[in-house]
Amino acid sequence: MTRLMAVPAGRRAKWLVLVAWLVLLFVAAPFAGKLFTAADNDRLEYLPKSAESTEVLKVQEQFPQGQVIPAMVVYQRDGGLTVADKQRVAADQQKLTREFAPKARAQPPVVSTDGTALLYTVPLVAAEGEQEGEVILDAVDGMRDRLGEPGAGLDVKVAGPAGLSADEFLIFREMEFTLVLIPVVVVAILLLLIYRSPVLFLVPLFAVAAANQVGSASVYGLIKGPGMVVNSMATGVLTILIYGAGTDYALLLISRYREELGRHADRHEAMAEALRRSGGAILASAGTIALALLCLGVADLNSTRSLAPIGVLAVGSAVLAMMTLLPALLVIFGRWVFWPRVPHAGLSPHASRLWVRVGNLVTARPRVVWATTAAVLAVGMLGLTAFNVPQQTRFTSPPDSLKGQNTISAHFAAGASNPVDVIANATQAEQVKAAARSAGVATIEESGRSGGKVQLQATLAAEPDTAAERAAVERLREGLHAVPGAEAKVGGSAAIELDMVETTVRDSWLVIPLVLLAVLLVLFALLRALTLSLLLIATVVLSFGAAMGISTVLFEYVFNWTGQDAQLPQIAFVFLVALGVDYNIFLMSRVREESIRQGTRQGTITGLVSTGGVITSAGVVLAATFSVLITLPVVGFAEQGVVIGLGVLIDTFIVRSLLVPALTYDFGDRIWWPSRLARRQVERQRERERVLAPEQKG
Repeated sequence: MTRLMAVPAGRRAKWLVLVAWLVLLFVAAPFAGKLFTAADNDRLEYLPKSAESTEVLKVQEQFPQGQVIPAMVVYQRDGGLTVADKQRVAADQQKLTREFAPKARAQPPVVSTDGTALLYTVPLVAAEGEQEGEVILDAVDGMRDRLGEPGAGLDVKVAGPAGLSADEFLIFREMEFTLVLIPVVVVAILLLLIYRSPVLFLVPLFAVAAANQVGSASVYGLIKGPGMVVNSMATGVLTILIYGAGTDYALLLISRYREELGRHADRHEAMAEALRRSGGAILASAGTIALALLCLGVADLNSTRSLAPIGVLAVGSAVLAMMTLLPALLVIFGRWVFWPRVPHAGLSPHASRLWVRVGNLVTARPRVVWATTAAVLAVGMLGLTAFNVPQQTRFTSPPDSLKGQNTISAHFAAGASNPVDVIANATQAEQVKAAARSAGVATIEESGRSGGKVQLQATLAAEPDTAAERAAVERLREGLHAVPGAEAKVGGSAAIELDMVETTVRDSWLVIPLVLLAVLLVLFALLRALTLSLLLIATVVLSFGAAMGISTVLFEYVFNWTGQDAQLPQIAFVFLVALGVDYNIFLMSRVREESIRQGTRQGTITGLVSTGGVITSAGVVLAATFSVLITLPVVGFAEQGVVIGLGVLIDTFIVRSLLVPALTYDFGDRIWWPSRLARRQVERQRERERVLAPEQKG
């Protein structure tokens, strides 16, 4: 295996590797560029087929109007609407209905009790074969263009499920620029700062960009081949993971290569040795991340499940490029690529004073160090008491749809901007209406009949995106399911949100234990030490809890984001456990290597000092790439960026730098139980007793 790893360092093989990659990039380029346009953000594709809201969407397709997504147009004037305002509203409604909902019959506008606001609905429909998101975005954009800005004290907004979907879809469309360009810029700047070379940083940057092209083309093939559903968030994670993990592997390999250049006059031999020494840790790291992400494949929520193959392809593309293309390029360019700090044979690696001090701290008071750091992380976990689902703040800055929703909530029934859809047997329509009113809905009206089914639209009394709204949907479902022979089902945006939350919670109880088990097995297979593996798992779980707790406090009291996305704990846990173990693998692989030669305690300090700089740099790069999500205006994405970025920094500066080394030093050889290294202390004690025995007799 180690011989195979060293192939890209060969004198002829390096050129073959380069040519192979150039051909691969030529083939992949046309498909990689189409990935973002192939993403599907249709709400029907997010949920499992068994969800009640999914069943409602499917039944709606049988109605003449199909799946209706209501666009709610709200007008408001302080002091009351004028006669001219109402004339304008009538003209606008007629024009918008004729152009964007020609099959619908315009319903009379509803005026608020205080006379300052007016509301009407334009029912938008995506025809069969059309992508819902594109249709809704085009229609809402068109409506806003037609309405313009009235001015003179009259305010008009397009809100409701259609307005909200359009604003979200527009963000998805614009994500391509943010999630492709910004990681490149971030990684380029950090590599330039780390290497302080005007040339060297370009080599890993090119390699990771090549990995991104191959990974993007591979995911596009999955979408167009097996027909896997991938949303824009998943495609964004692909790029971030490739740039983050790929750069980490590059830093580790280049660091070891520089070290070996000081021992070998021939750069090919130096790279071959670097690949043999660091390749195992890189492959183990990639395997751990891939296996953890594969656990998402058991999730019931489609948008979560799709992250499994995407994550594997991302990590696979990154490790392939860093283990083949990067070493080939480095050997081709030669030592001068490190200019102005060119490593020469015979120069011993320089130990960082900072990491020597950290090593001395761990050596002097190991038990105090690990107890203190564990206590600090435990305090950070206390913030989890403020965790609150569902998420009420959807956007970091409110778009028009949210402003319109606030206007509707202020002047009409709380749930008027987010109605629920009810499908039932037409013969029980009146009983269903009565049961809905008994369940507490503000209004319920019939909106269509087809094939013996009736479609009803109900307005809840609860504010959108709140726990009260979820409870109202649950009460409504309970009441309607009890109507004999009605076969009633509740759907719509509020019901979809409820089903997503419930599905995510169920998925979490399955995915999280599976991830822990998978990572534990990988650690044990790699380190052959159960005690150490369990301790490493415990530290990354503690790190995750601290990151989530601190982030929750930031969300609620600093950023003023009310509530959290239901998917946040599950996705953040998978990434942070996988990535946190990643750095521990880098560290403990080197510690094990040194422990065989020097003993566990000295090996721990040597491993910490020798890897401290490169792993810290890798952690900063990874945290920075995931923090790109914070720049997106969707709160759910920004929350992921905060938690994962903060968690990676905690793993880098606290867990890997202090907690794990202190635990390892304190436990000594016992940390390696049940491997041979754990028995070495006992064997040495027996050997000392055997040697001393004759002396004592004498």
